[in-house]
Amino acid sequence: MINRVLIRLKIIQLIYAFYQNGNKNIDSAEKELLFSLSKAYDLYNNLLALMVAIKDYAERRIEVGKKKRIQTEEDKNPNTRFVDNMFIAQLQTNKQLNEFVGNQKRNWINDDEAFIKEIYDQIIESNLYKLYMVEENPTYETDREFWRKLYKMFIYNNESLDQLLEEQSLYWNDDKEIVDTFVLKTIKRFDLKNGAEQELLPEYKDEEDLEFARRLFRSSIMNADEYRQLINESIKNWDMKRIAFMDMVVMQCAIAELINFPNIPINVTMNEYLEIAKFYSTPKSTGFINGTLDAIIKRLQKQSLLAKK
Repeated sequence: MINRVLIRLKIIQLIYAFYQNGNKNIDSAEKELLFSLSKAYDLYNNLLALMVAIKDYAERRIEVGKKKRIQTEEDKNPNTRFVDNMFIAQLQTNKQLNEFVGNQKRNWINDDEAFIKEIYDQIIESNLYKLYMVEENPTYETDREFWRKLYKMFIYNNESLDQLLEEQSLYWNDDKEIVDTFVLKTIKRFDLKNGAEQELLPEYKDEEDLEFARRLFRSSIMNADEYRQLINESIKNWDMKRIAFMDMVVMQCAIAELINFPNIPINVTMNEYLEIAKFYSTPKSTGFINGTLDAIIKRLQKQSLLAKK
């Protein structure tokens, strides 16, 4: 699940903090990086568990309605289509997710019931929900697609949830948008025949991505003087002291990737770090970083120091 987009983003964050905090211990900084990445995987599991918590809350509402002294017709004969959703029933029994939830101190229903109520109330007011509740002949596929749409509509871009997650963990500040894409991918991958054994996305696709994180992080810091000299030699009519510190960190990491990972195409590296610059730097930074890295690439190619496969 933890892909190279997320890895690059975390490395930029941790290297920036490494310098700002005056940290000179690269081993402890690397441990912090790996811990930060593991927290992104925790977020992935927490967002899957959130869907189950919403279903559990709906079930509790039905039970409360049945115990009212004065009941409405809906209380007496509730429509259980939402709580009987076949996809969410399978997710609720998932062995990997249940193992994760069992090891957590927090619980969505117990600790964040006000938010669960808020999001459930929004769901039941939506046309998507109303149409689903009267739809005839439900199938597993329609149930799964219903939750994929619910996630995109109510969880993917939810300011209340963003604030709540930020309170739960500082590591999740910038992770959710990326992690959301993996939750949606997971929903699409679910297959009824797999039952509780349905595999969730692994923390890392393979050992190579974990090694990529370690190597990129270490080379960005250990070869910083060399990379900054390259930047200094490639800027025209510009004082190094005028370069924004975040821009320097972004370029430093980009150069480390360009030099140390011959299997990654130049345009992939350039595009990834320019996207990061758009998010973290000033509006003018992207053009400056693009021009500087382009000049560095030409310099390295001329010196036969950029061996790309």
